[in-house]
Amino acid sequence: MTPNPVRRALLARRVCIGTWIQIGHATVAEVLANAGFDWLCADGKHTDIGVAEFVALARGLHGRGPVPLVRVRENSTLAIRQMLDLGAGGVIVPLVNSAAEAEAAVRAAKYPPQGVRGFAFHRGNNWGADFADYAAQANAEIAVVVMIESRQAVENIDAILAVEGVDGVFIGPYDMSGSYGLPGRTTDPVIQQACARVVEACRNAGKAAGIHVVLPTPESIRQAIGQGFTFIAVGVDTIFLSQGATVALASARAATAG
Repeated sequence: MTPNPVRRALLARRVCIGTWIQIGHATVAEVLANAGFDWLCADGKHTDIGVAEFVALARGLHGRGPVPLVRVRENSTLAIRQMLDLGAGGVIVPLVNSAAEAEAAVRAAKYPPQGVRGFAFHRGNNWGADFADYAAQANAEIAVVVMIESRQAVENIDAILAVEGVDGVFIGPYDMSGSYGLPGRTTDPVIQQACARVVEACRNAGKAAGIHVVLPTPESIRQAIGQGFTFIAVGVDTIFLSQGATVALASARAATAG
């Protein structure tokens, strides 16, 4: 099994940069991989990316460098193990509000005795050709990141981070703002204080804190790193496409004006 540099970066709290994929086509994975990201995460929660789409993305990424991750649709054993079997190097698990839910996510991602992931021939172990090697190393190489998206999760952050096998957390600021009765107000001091509490807990636990910088600039990236975030998603494929198209069209309109 190929060593997973993202899991090592998470545990070392070393900055690693990735982005989200919302368009489930292999070409998108190929283009973004060539940009040099450390990881690319397929969003299986808020898009139509399912099993077939992720397989296409994983094939597009194969051998190109970035570690393929998946934000699974839910914290369930089947959803997690299926994406790992298909070749994901790690999972980002949504809506983890307690230590018990974090433990369930880890169990789903780990083979016995640490977990309940089922053994099989699958894409991740080259359809059985590398079965023994994969089975022996997967528990040490697969990354598990849980999403902190609610007031309850913030209040339980120390217990969540104490779960062995949780490598880091990823803040979902919009859902979090809603749980505090401040929907969409991600810059409200209450939400900022909640995020700071999560980062401090990660620092104390020696685990990574993650954030999505949706509209990245040098200043916003420096700010995120300065706040203590090390697992950083910058932009998203749909925004890259929209921004690129908008800039190109504006240039063409300007050139043809008059």
